[in-house]
Formats: sequence, C-alpha cells, structure tokens
Amino acid sequence: MIIAIDGPSGAGKSTLGRMLARELGLLYIDTGWMYRAVAFAVIEANVNASDDLAVGSLARRIDIDLHGDPDTLRVTLDRRDVTEAIRSEDVTHMSSVISAIPDVRRAMVERQREMGRRGAVLNGRDIGTVVFPDADVKFFLTAVAEERAKRRFAEEFEQNKTVDFGETLADMTERDRRDSTRADSPLRVADDAILIDSTGQSIEEVFAGMMAIVNQKSEIVNQKSEIRNQKSVI
Repeated sequence: MIIAIDGPSGAGKSTLGRMLARELGLLYIDTGWMYRAVAFAVIEANVNASDDLAVGSLARRIDIDLHGDPDTLRVTLDRRDVTEAIRSEDVTHMSSVISAIPDVRRAMVERQREMGRRGAVLNGRDIGTVVFPDADVKFFLTAVAEERAKRRFAEEFEQNKTVDFGETLADMTERDRRDSTRADSPLRVADDAILIDSTGQSIEEVFAGMMAIVNQKSEIVNQKSEIRNQKSVI
C-alpha cells in the first residue's frame, strides 16, 4: 500500500505520517528531509543556490537514503548520517529555496518512487499529484496559518530558545507562497485527495479519522483481490 500525505508546512504531516507508518508496518518517507539533505549538500559544497543548473547537477550526483523505523528515522548523505545536521535554521531556509528548482525536484521524485514502491507512507507537497498520482490513499492536511506557525515555533523553540514567533509565521507564509506558485509541481490538492483541516483538532482525533479511511480502503482492495482470484480459479 502507498499512502500519500500532502499539505503545507506545520499541518501535521510528519507526526501523522509516522503514526500511520508505525500502525500499518510500512516504510515512512519524509520527503522534506530529502530536500534538507540536498540543501545541506549545497551549503557544504558552497554552491550558489541561485544557479539552478549547478544545484540540479549536485542533487543528481549525491546519494540520499532513509533508514530505520518511523520513530528512529535516520538520513544519510553519501553514506554519512546527517540527521542532526539538516535540522539547522540555515538548512531549513536553503531547503525552501532549492526545493523550487525543477531539476532538484525531478531528482528527488525519481528517488522517492524507487523507495516508495516497497510500500510506504510518504509525506510532502506533491506526493499525490506528481510522485505517486496512483497512490492507494491520498490525504491533504492543512490548518490555518497561525496554528501551523505555533506548531512549528514549538518545535524550533526546543532547538533554539531565541527564535521569534513573528519570524516563524512570516517564514511559513513565504514558504506557502513559494510552494503554491512555483512552476514545477506546485502545492495543490489532488482531485481524488481527502482534505483534512486539523485546525482545533488533536493529533489523536485526526489520526483516528485517517485510520478509518485507510481501513475502509484496505477492505475495498481486499474485496477486489478476492474477486480477481475467484475469476482466475473459474
């Protein structure tokens, strides 16, 4: 089974994606971490982020992989563990910039498809529209900007006590604008995606609703499989 979770920053994709993957015994792929790894490589190699050709070339050359279960996921860049390094503010900002480059997105989409075909829960911004348009279940998670900013601010504050909520909200608003208006794979709701607004809801409430939908889909898939098997026997 392939489950796609798309949505803007701070909508709860990572938390809920891990919960679903853990419950269903599937691989968890946070595509945002993959773009962060590219951003880290760009910074480390001192590549000009405005040079689309150079950044795209770098993205195609490097090897990015994810290891571990949903709760202990590690990110490797050319076999080096960069899980902690890609959490920095510089990497966060850079990933927002380079993720809009078409060549970078194409390189990452190819890798995501390769990894996801084993069965996975993937979260990102173009999973259901570009990476796996035929995913078994597609969710689009969202929430009002202020609530999403509060969630992101709480995460960042644990790492850096000097972060400012106003800056977090402004950065998120700008990220939303870039994601929604970029020419290549813009953030949008897939026609067959299930839209979930998590504003005012707890993670547990949203998770329960998503699991109910996944279980219903699984029953339908199993029924179709049984019918095909019966026809094959006849």
